[in-house]
Amino acid sequence: MRGFLKTMSDPSEIPTTRDLFCDAELLSSGLHPILISVKSAASTISQGVHGRRCVGQGESFWQFRRYGYGDSTSLIDWRQSAKSQHVFVRETEWEASHTVWIWRDGSRSMDFKSSNKIQSKRQRADLLLFAFSSLLIRAGERVTLMDTVLRPSASRKILEQFCSVIDKKMVPDTNVPKKQYLHRNSHVLWIGDFLSPIGIIRDVLADFSRQGVNGFLLQVLDPAEKELPYDGRILFGGMELGEQDLLVRNAGSLRHRYSEAIIAHNTEIENLSKSFNWGYLSHVTNSRP
Repeated sequence: MRGFLKTMSDPSEIPTTRDLFCDAELLSSGLHPILISVKSAASTISQGVHGRRCVGQGESFWQFRRYGYGDSTSLIDWRQSAKSQHVFVRETEWEASHTVWIWRDGSRSMDFKSSNKIQSKRQRADLLLFAFSSLLIRAGERVTLMDTVLRPSASRKILEQFCSVIDKKMVPDTNVPKKQYLHRNSHVLWIGDFLSPIGIIRDVLADFSRQGVNGFLLQVLDPAEKELPYDGRILFGGMELGEQDLLVRNAGSLRHRYSEAIIAHNTEIENLSKSFNWGYLSHVTNSRP
């Protein structure tokens, strides 16, 4: 069941996209010291460029080769050449920034929150979207929002464009990304509740995998979607298009079976992500971002 009890909030208390953007900047700035303190992360993320295992533009040494016709004299490595009777040029490894395509579930069920004391799934997803984007840009990577007209960029200006696109509701209102072509070695950060049928999610991951694209699934759930804390007669409102409301006479009697079902579903999502060499993390909106 994708839809749960709908809660109403005072519009003045609902954070704007700009508020979430500012919160995300604070969140990502707090993550930076953690990243630079981890050697394995610093060797790739902090540089912002990644070796492509072939000759090309870059700063990392790749190989020496004999000087040939058409080579510029500026490429000659005089120290290496002095060791033999031949002249050698120094070649570097082709390095390039990663492109990270971020997709956030835009369906209506993301507006759900079980309490006015916590963020909706959409608000938390946007907060994490901006935080990760800011962090990736500071690391020199290129980011963009999938299924929009925005081009990948490593400039902080693109974060302002993210705000504009989200405020104008120019992001898709679907719960899975559409099948599309991405450049090989691209990365996808897919943020959503992942309450869609497993088969639909599998099809999208399989399509990305065939293109040589990998990524990470970040599941954002409301605590009520993990625990079903309701008792007695409850009307669950269908939040997606075409979904019907469901009246349950004794919600408490379903708690155990529901708990088993949601755990089984999330386990399937995790195993599915591993089968495609993707990462997976489940996050609940009443926990710290």
